[in-house]
Amino acid sequence: MEKLGSRTRGTRTMAALAGVVSAGVVLAVAELIGAFFTARATPLFALGSTFIDFTPPWLKDFAIATFGTNDKAALFVGMGVTIAVLACVLGIVAYRKWALGVLGVLFMGAVIVACVLTRAGVGPLNAIPSILGTLAGLLVLRRLMVPLWGLKPWPEAPADQAADAGSIGTSRRRFFAAAGITAVAAGIAATGGRLLSAARSNIAQARDALRLPAPMKAAPPVPAGVQSPVAGVFPWLTPNSEFYRIDTALSVPEINLNDWELRVHGMVEQEVTMNFQDLLDAELIESHVTLTCVSNPVGGKLAGNAKWLGLPIREVLAKAKPKEGADMVLSKSIDGFSASTPLEVLQDDRDAMLAIGMNGEPLPVEHGYPVRMVVPGLYGFVSATKWVVELEVTRFADAKAYWTERGWSERGPIKTMARVDVPKSFAKFPPGKVAVGGTAWAQTRGITKVEVQIDDGEWMEATLSDEASTITWRQWSFEWDATPGIHYVKARATDGTGEVQTEKRADPVPDGASGWPSVMVTVE
Repeated sequence: MEKLGSRTRGTRTMAALAGVVSAGVVLAVAELIGAFFTARATPLFALGSTFIDFTPPWLKDFAIATFGTNDKAALFVGMGVTIAVLACVLGIVAYRKWALGVLGVLFMGAVIVACVLTRAGVGPLNAIPSILGTLAGLLVLRRLMVPLWGLKPWPEAPADQAADAGSIGTSRRRFFAAAGITAVAAGIAATGGRLLSAARSNIAQARDALRLPAPMKAAPPVPAGVQSPVAGVFPWLTPNSEFYRIDTALSVPEINLNDWELRVHGMVEQEVTMNFQDLLDAELIESHVTLTCVSNPVGGKLAGNAKWLGLPIREVLAKAKPKEGADMVLSKSIDGFSASTPLEVLQDDRDAMLAIGMNGEPLPVEHGYPVRMVVPGLYGFVSATKWVVELEVTRFADAKAYWTERGWSERGPIKTMARVDVPKSFAKFPPGKVAVGGTAWAQTRGITKVEVQIDDGEWMEATLSDEASTITWRQWSFEWDATPGIHYVKARATDGTGEVQTEKRADPVPDGASGWPSVMVTVE
């Protein structure tokens, strides 16, 4: 019985492995065939995007707080583990009851196809990669089951059907050979699919070849003293490669410049459409603007400052002539994301724009190439739509945006916030003069004061760096005479209206975090 039990466990393990290999074939074949379709037609992206769509606010907030800009990588790892576990179960089920295994595989295939077909801009033909991948996975699972069925290890198997030692060894060798060859082939197919997709895409080349026009209104000169003198404070101008990225797109949309079109419709007197050449020919403006993510925790790094080039949205709306009663613009991305922006914000003088350039070059693909929205003073979830293709003039009472439907607020004015960049939490250093520095923001209101508190002492005013404008962040510095012990360094900002950053702690949901940032340090 012990030998039979050991063989049973071994066969279960091989059956689970067969399920994992078969699942790999499903994904690999779909990846390879999906190279001839949109990237959103592949199972991993479709499943991941669907998961994001149904993610509750608290889970999204947890993921961003825990993984930051690596949240998508964490999602893929979690999906991989989940798929592997389900595949193990299906492999064992298929070994014991082939019909149930087939039903399980077909059910999972149907789920994948449903996820694919519900993606924005995906038609029925885009289900082909997932369908063919599922069929290929089912065939492989059957092929791997045949040598396992030859082992017949289950206790309830009739004695006259028990396999001898020689046939058992042969079946195992056949299984591992087939599993190994299939796994290698699946890896080659998946890699080939990625390489083929990259070869077929000319978006990167088109972006590199794009030459942006000079703006009719250049950004005002940046004062020489905008950068904090404290070493380690983040750069005042955030490099494109370091600019935070938080969005719902697992697969970055690839849009051909000749295909891009913006449609302005809804409660307007005249529907307007624009192509990319219209933007290039327009009177563009340039402006430094600080963007902030609503998921940014107190003291967090989900904020960045860049020089943007684009067309003021107010000029586009002026052509469309919004009707009386309209109070919101629902912007939509090509990937299905939407944001609700107050109409008056897009019509005032804050220079909300359809941006095509970032820090002197075309928008990076992951930051919205070819066109995105940049709106000073509002969190990105209600304003910063990337890969934007549609502006619907409507009313808050009549339409809901992507995150509003998931429990976030309709309007997202950015809260006054200070951040301590230096020293870092848990830093250790000797007593004496310590440089403290950081950044503060209150877009459209500006920062007029930053104060620092050590432990529960009095608030002391920091030295502000020069201000470029009220729509960019402002850096600060402070010299602290540190004494031995464990200390807490806090900061708070005052904006241009005289409002002091609140001490009251609030989570990012539903309209942004609040509270005083605090870092703990040890003076030895």
